[in-house]
Parts: sequence; C-alpha cells; structure tokens
Amino acid sequence: QVQLVESGGGLVQAGGSLRLSCAASGKIFKINAMGWYRQAPGKQRELVASITSGGSTNYADSVKGRFTISRDDSKITVYLQMNSLKPEDTNVYYCKTDLSRWNGYDYDVWGQGTQVTVSS
Repeated sequence: QVQLVESGGGLVQAGGSLRLSCAASGKIFKINAMGWYRQAPGKQRELVASITSGGSTNYADSVKGRFTISRDDSKITVYLQMNSLKPEDTNVYYCKTDLSRWNGYDYDVWGQGTQVTVSS
C-alpha cells in the first residue's frame, strides 16, 4: 500500500515563505503526475499546482509567480515552494500522486493534509 506523508506546513506572516514536502512510500511501480491541492472549510478542493513525470507544470492563476512545484523521483518526493504568501493562501494543503500498477491500472493516492496559516 502506498502512503504519502506531508510536512512543512505551519504559521507564517504575510509575505513570508514556506516549503511543503510530500514523500511517497510503499510498493510503487510507476509514478505519473504529482500535485498539490488545497481546501478551505466549506469549499471544494482545488488544484494549486501539478507536475507531470516529464516535468511539465501547471499552476492555479492565484499562485502563478509565487509558488513553484518540483519533484525528486529518486526520493519519490514532490515539493511546493510558496513565496510571498497571502492570508488568502490559508488552507489545508494536500498532495496527490497518480500511480500505475504493473498491469497498467492507474490510481490516485492522497496525503493526509498539512495546515498552512498566513497571518496578516
């Protein structure tokens, strides 16, 4: 069973930076895209940033130019560098990994979430 463990969340002042990490462990055959999502109370989970196995990235308009997603496949880890944080970035952040089994079956795994709080 594959597990994702997130770290790096916390409390930061507006304008500050945080770096989130998400490490995968378990029986992994192939990792495809990896991404970060966030969800505020009472709202739907939304994509923050994603990165394909080839390194192509995609960002929500609200974080473009401030956040950077990267991955280290040797460590099976995806990162989210968050700069110039704003109070509206306050959310629970979740990582997601798209995986493939040896037989070609594709499936998703989610992390447990990490709280990011930006004070004004």
